[in-house]
Amino acid sequence: MIQKFLPLLPEGAKLVNNNLAIFRAEGEIIFFNGYCPMLKCSSSDPYEMRLAQGVLCSTHIVKPAQLAKALGVNRSTVCRNKAIYEKGGPVALMIDKTNRSAYKLDRQKLQKAQSLLDKGINQNKIAAQLGVSEGCIRYALKKGALVKKNRTKDQVKADLKTPCQRSIEDCQSQVGIGVKREAERALASVGKLPEAMPNFGANESVRYAGVLLALPLVCQLGLLEVANKVYGSLRNGFYGLQATLLTVAFMALLRIKSPEQLKAKSPGELGIILGLDRVPEVKTLRRKLKEMGQNSKSAEFMAELTRRWCNEDLDAIGFVYIDGHVRPYNGGKHKLPKTHVARRRLCMPATTDFWVNDANCEPLFLITAQANDSLLSMVDDQIIPHMKELAGDRRVTLVFDREGWSPKRFAQWFEKGVDVITYRKGKYEPWPVESFIEAQSFLSGKPVTYRLAQRSVLIGKRFWMREVRRLCDSGHQTAVMTTRQDLSVEQIAARMFSRWSQENFFRYMRHEYNLDHLITYDVEPADGERLVPCPRYKDKRKQISEMKADLTKLQRDYGQKAFENKEAEHPSMRGFNIANAGYKRKIKLLQQQLDAATAELKKMPKKVPLKTLDGQHEPVRLETQRKYLTDTIKMACYRAESSLLNLLYFYFARAREEGRGFLKGLFELPADIAPDEKAGTLSINFHPMANPRFNRALKDLCEIMNEEEFLFPQTRLKMVFDAPVVASAITPGQEF
Repeated sequence: MIQKFLPLLPEGAKLVNNNLAIFRAEGEIIFFNGYCPMLKCSSSDPYEMRLAQGVLCSTHIVKPAQLAKALGVNRSTVCRNKAIYEKGGPVALMIDKTNRSAYKLDRQKLQKAQSLLDKGINQNKIAAQLGVSEGCIRYALKKGALVKKNRTKDQVKADLKTPCQRSIEDCQSQVGIGVKREAERALASVGKLPEAMPNFGANESVRYAGVLLALPLVCQLGLLEVANKVYGSLRNGFYGLQATLLTVAFMALLRIKSPEQLKAKSPGELGIILGLDRVPEVKTLRRKLKEMGQNSKSAEFMAELTRRWCNEDLDAIGFVYIDGHVRPYNGGKHKLPKTHVARRRLCMPATTDFWVNDANCEPLFLITAQANDSLLSMVDDQIIPHMKELAGDRRVTLVFDREGWSPKRFAQWFEKGVDVITYRKGKYEPWPVESFIEAQSFLSGKPVTYRLAQRSVLIGKRFWMREVRRLCDSGHQTAVMTTRQDLSVEQIAARMFSRWSQENFFRYMRHEYNLDHLITYDVEPADGERLVPCPRYKDKRKQISEMKADLTKLQRDYGQKAFENKEAEHPSMRGFNIANAGYKRKIKLLQQQLDAATAELKKMPKKVPLKTLDGQHEPVRLETQRKYLTDTIKMACYRAESSLLNLLYFYFARAREEGRGFLKGLFELPADIAPDEKAGTLSINFHPMANPRFNRALKDLCEIMNEEEFLFPQTRLKMVFDAPVVASAITPGQEF
């Protein structure tokens, strides 16, 4: 039996999951399974690193996302090495990806390459002449085998436009602030330009250039590729589909929380990172989003992206978290159904979105509910069919709170291949304290200790479920119900209590990505025939409940007076009733009213069509297409941010808390942007960050992103990120 908690590890080893730990020492990485070392590789040997990734992931000891986070590499790299290993074995990982016959530089080729470099010939032409890849030339330059005669700093500086120069040029434009591509805009105005292509210039200290570091990951997630597949293209104009999507994505990453906030930003500076002269105006951006919303393809766009994410990591959808998020409506133009907003402790007009997050709490998709739809109905009608389509024949486990409690539905779902983990609803008797044992697990990557107990419980007449209880320090017992019989008690507890990660996701998205923002106040017709709870029935039940409470109080007071009756004053019951005739009259009258109200309640329908609730207004709901579109873009940005966060695993002790703050500052970091059409590169040279640790993390992120050899969309320019050189130690007197 494999030991799960790895107590016999060398000091400094880091846990990856319950099955794997890694230990770094003197340029080597040792992988531990249980307490035994199972694999060792050199961190400087690319083949050994690729082989380790393929072996570990193919044996299902660790998930690609977990291993990528532990090794500080991109998840797509690990997934690619896993696929290569499963298809061709260890030999396949030894083959160079360029698949060229001559990929090495011998002495003669080095000499020839050096002479060509001295003549000022670019790297692509040199590689073509020598019959090697451009990456081979770049690697030789990096190792010092080749030396490129760089221009002096003054020469480089002379080519870069300063922020002051750019500001003056932006203000001097006669057509509009920041407008420099007048000819293209003239063609766009008459519908002769499909869209403007990115065209970069050499610029110094471009604000917000740090957001370009997330662009390769956003594109790897399929944002542009899937959008082109679903939407095709927009109407002819200066700003096309790519410019619109990247504008919204960069706004999300830069925490520009609404299109109106673009008015306070420099349009020219934001335009540079798009490869355009300026960012779209607010009205232009809203018009483009409206055009995309009118196509009614936003749900398809989200579904295609979700399918892509699930196919890349099927293990992530083995467990999914489901919860509703209420978006309040503060406008007075339209009359929307009211619901309870827990965080405001109010009942107000609002719309409920039901979010589905994967096992890592990364967002998958959302569904906007119709008026007063419950979690249970949404899971049954929409979420389960969608999840079964994504997972195929694989079983899926849904994790949600008490709102979805329904043993009858649990039995039906179990037959369909869907398991549940949820809190038990209702009152239950406590278990003996001695039945609880200590168990260890992981919660949000940190080891935790629970006091747990379990039993099999008959729910209903014929359906058995597994009940796991946690004994809290206060003595309270939290009951968790599940249909999973194969999981350990600590795994069930960890999955259930990890549901708070979804609540933290909502909080983060509200504060940082402005999740509740309404991109439009437009409405669309709602299904007027839908049955919703009858308000009159609810009011009548409340009235009956109040009448019962009043009746009980009167009866209690009447009985108390009878108990305290002085027989000298009222020696008989008849005399007592005469003296307290008012009480008895009130009791009889209230009982009659209660009986009448109860009879009236029985005649009332529990649910009525939505259209009958307000005869003066047609039932409407907030438009969903543009909201789906912007939320989908925000989901892709959040996942890209999470991928960058995983690469910072070794830099921040509290990666989730510190790492996202670091990335938030990184996205606003200025950089020098210099295109080189001959070399086919787009250099982004970042300015230093606040401290040495941040700079070291930035440099490593740049190196990882450079390995992707990502081309800026719609160009042939390979993005090359560079960070300033940082000192290895703190200078004396720098910190006190």
